[in-house]
Amino acid sequence: MAKFKPYNYDQMIMIPIALKDQLEPGTLEYAIHELVENKIDSSIFEKRFQNDDTGAPAFNPKIMLKIILFAYSRGIIGSRPIERACQENIIFIALACGFQPDHSTIAHFVSTMNGEIEAIFCNILLVCEQLNLLGGTHFALDGVKISSNASKEWSGTFKELKKKQEKLSKVLVEHEQIDANSKIENQRRKSQRKRLARQINRIDEFLRHNAPKKGKTKKEIQNNITDNDSAKMPGSHGVIQGYDAQALVDDKHQIFIHAKAMGNGQYHDNLVPVVNEAKENMKMIGRGNDFFIGKTMSADCNYHNKNNLAFCKDELIDVYIPDSQFRKRDIRFADRGRLKNGINHRKPKKPVHNQKTFTNDDFYWDHSQQCFVCKNGKLLKRKARAQRLRNIVYDMYRAKPDDCSVCPLRLKCLTMPKTQARYLLIPLAHAKEDNINLIEKMKAKIDTLKGRRIYSKRLAIVEPVFANIRTQKRLDR
Repeated sequence: MAKFKPYNYDQMIMIPIALKDQLEPGTLEYAIHELVENKIDSSIFEKRFQNDDTGAPAFNPKIMLKIILFAYSRGIIGSRPIERACQENIIFIALACGFQPDHSTIAHFVSTMNGEIEAIFCNILLVCEQLNLLGGTHFALDGVKISSNASKEWSGTFKELKKKQEKLSKVLVEHEQIDANSKIENQRRKSQRKRLARQINRIDEFLRHNAPKKGKTKKEIQNNITDNDSAKMPGSHGVIQGYDAQALVDDKHQIFIHAKAMGNGQYHDNLVPVVNEAKENMKMIGRGNDFFIGKTMSADCNYHNKNNLAFCKDELIDVYIPDSQFRKRDIRFADRGRLKNGINHRKPKKPVHNQKTFTNDDFYWDHSQQCFVCKNGKLLKRKARAQRLRNIVYDMYRAKPDDCSVCPLRLKCLTMPKTQARYLLIPLAHAKEDNINLIEKMKAKIDTLKGRRIYSKRLAIVEPVFANIRTQKRLDR
């Protein structure tokens, strides 16, 4: 019969471990250890501690930074899994130097690290500059919409939130009346009453300590009680409550020059602030204010508008931002589906030509309300400013779909039977010719062989960065 060495799991052994030997040069954990230990100025954290004379010693911010950065690099983003890793994983134990911070300490350190992030980022950027990891010739800008830890249910204007509070108050009163008439106490309804009371107090607390938010048009926009910096915005899977995460990436080694999460889902509004803040980052690592002059920058068609093109022109940036129709003009897509020969191959709708429809002259301008009025007395309010179509700049006015659906003049006003509302495109006499020329020049620039070649690099520079962070690192909200 074969002989085997006996084994028994009900025993304890002592293993001598040298923590420094676990951090081997050439590994990511060694790089994080060296950067945090020797390159990052940890004195920026000292102002948060008030234990010079009294109080227990705190965990060193360097230790906390090391384990958090390494955890994020491995896709571990929860404070409890990080706590467990510091107890079980030898690499985490080595980075933490044998300390085992609990999950509440880790969560508090991360959630309160707002003021120090920029300084840490610039410290790392300076190291990248010293190691010649930045190319500094071509930068790609892109964004991704990510959900925040907040529900759309708790969004609304102040009027909507007050209405929600009143509705919850009525439900609470109904529950109290039912319980008052009941001889047997219902524990489930009791917990529901407590939850309703907390929700009512939560809304009341928010309304008392916050002011209404104003949008670009000075009109009130929706607040969110849980995370008021976030906003509702359309994403790839519908409308989310979240942020537009923007990143400006260097082409040499795909290193971020600047990154920021913004509570504004309109990409074209975010180019100017991102570039300006990236300039500040480069100034902090010793580059001049003229760093971006003559440099190449590419961004997708979401950033294409006259303001961004004018800004890049003023900053002397060699920018490549195509319009949304640039692929239809690209000969490489001449035989690709709907883009074939530059024609949309969806089945065209048949217009109704049996009668003459109203023209712009059939609508009159109401100066007091600053809108157009149709023959049926309904208002067409401005929905968009300075829209460009066939080299002409328009303001767009639109009627309410409910007004058009029951209008007796519908057949004389709308050319398509399924059209919901009447639109008016009013040409602007004061449209700046310079802005039109900027758009036309960018079209011509993108349509050249050089323009297509340079713009095509954008995909390889910035897209893999977002894929790595969201999929591999699981930092997707």
